[in-house]
Amino acid sequence: MADDKSKQDNRDRSKVSPSEEYEIEYLMTKYDLSKNRARELIAKHGGSRKKIETVLASSG
Repeated sequence: MADDKSKQDNRDRSKVSPSEEYEIEYLMTKYDLSKNRARELIAKHGGSRKKIETVLASSG
């Protein structure tokens, strides 16, 4: 049976939360970053996942 589309949560997947260690670890692993660099990018780009990943993809 298909998922009930009316029962969606309210998480904002377009943002990276600096208070969630697993999100920082994900960026560190995916882009081979230090924890400090990951936190700097989150702060600089207001947690915008799209902006952070665009910057990292273009610098890689």
